[in-house]
Amino acid sequence: MAIHYNQRLDHFLSFDPVLSGFVGLGFICQLKVHRHLLLFFPPLSHPFFRDQVFRINVRNGEEISKLTQLVNSHDFKLNVWKSPSTFGRPVDVLVPSVSLLPVKSFLKSQGLEYSVTIENLQALLDDEDEEIQRNEGQERSGSNFNYGAYHSLDAIYHEMDSIATDFPDLAKRVKIGQTFEKRPMYVLKFSTGGGKKRPAIWLNAGIHSREWISPATAIWTARKIVSDYQKDPAITSVLEKVDIFLLPVANPDGYVYTHTQNRFWRKTRSLNPGSRCIGTDPNRNWNASFAGAGTSDNPCSETYHGPHANSEVEVKSVVDFIQKHGNFKCFIDLHSYSQLLMYPYGYSIKKAPDAEELDDVARKAAEALASLSGTKYQVGPVCTTVYPASGSTIDWAYDNGIKYSFTFELRDTGHYGFLLPANQIIPTAEETWLGLKTIMEHVRDNLY
Repeated sequence: MAIHYNQRLDHFLSFDPVLSGFVGLGFICQLKVHRHLLLFFPPLSHPFFRDQVFRINVRNGEEISKLTQLVNSHDFKLNVWKSPSTFGRPVDVLVPSVSLLPVKSFLKSQGLEYSVTIENLQALLDDEDEEIQRNEGQERSGSNFNYGAYHSLDAIYHEMDSIATDFPDLAKRVKIGQTFEKRPMYVLKFSTGGGKKRPAIWLNAGIHSREWISPATAIWTARKIVSDYQKDPAITSVLEKVDIFLLPVANPDGYVYTHTQNRFWRKTRSLNPGSRCIGTDPNRNWNASFAGAGTSDNPCSETYHGPHANSEVEVKSVVDFIQKHGNFKCFIDLHSYSQLLMYPYGYSIKKAPDAEELDDVARKAAEALASLSGTKYQVGPVCTTVYPASGSTIDWAYDNGIKYSFTFELRDTGHYGFLLPANQIIPTAEETWLGLKTIMEHVRDNLY
């Protein structure tokens, strides 16, 4: 399955990073958003040949303003992978090959420290594509679903169906809506309650389509739940009291697009009237301080919040399902990358009323996760751990009475970024499972 790039549309793929307005302690928590920043992918026949990812260190407000100047320049055609956050946290930027020399020159002249984290982006993409093709060939020839490989949307949906078929008394595939491009949206419901409406946990994955490790971890988790029920006392006791709903691909149209057109697409694929730019950031489209800090009103931005809250049918489908159910106690959203475990708020520096409990649970989950192979996660509220993000899943969940709301940013910390090799899928999923179980056990013991 080779990836082909729609250069006419993706020439307008852009990013509108949060870059200024530090408030105390070095946090970017109240800010001016740069509304007119357009950062284009170059229209190349081999789109990312010799492109590199730079890690730029920013230590103070002056360096942030210099970085702003760099990414504001249309000449360089940069794409931000990891936005500026707290002082001392680096910024990851995709630099096209044509811009390597001028960007290096700018960074040197401004005294900005940087390193090259990915020397040849296209080589990583080629490796990933070869791995996918090899795995698809093996699965076509009769092999079982390989949880250590990345899969197409159709393959993930087929495996969801297989899980429900293999464990009919525990798992059920439920259609909760359809996408802008009319694809179905499926969740797996795990329940021992015989159809009763019990307290529930929502596991969300793949809302940002380029974060492939998220759906891969989610579908592994689905199989783990059914495999370990009545074998592992922890998950067995959780399922005796609560139901689990798992949405492995929350942005199906975007996910398909990353497999067929542009590997680094983040948003939905909805049309924006009056603009040739496509899509909305589905994790800025929820009704929680909608259009606030950390979002953009520019449809060409990677953080475009959309015309109104729940404008994206993918978001509205989840909102409607959760509200109709009415008894969710936990919402967990899986993202990548950075190795973080965070809780509300993203839209404000104010402490959530349950911050102490959430922090304690998150730290225990991070400790459990690290126990497997030593992977270290940073813990804290979204706004002060990374950056302001209004209109997000977990802030909406928390503000709508779902106390145990958490976001994971999975592996890694930037060595591969969004291109985490397939041989890290199972190690990532296995350690994440320990963190997820810790949270779910706390929910089981603290139903409200």
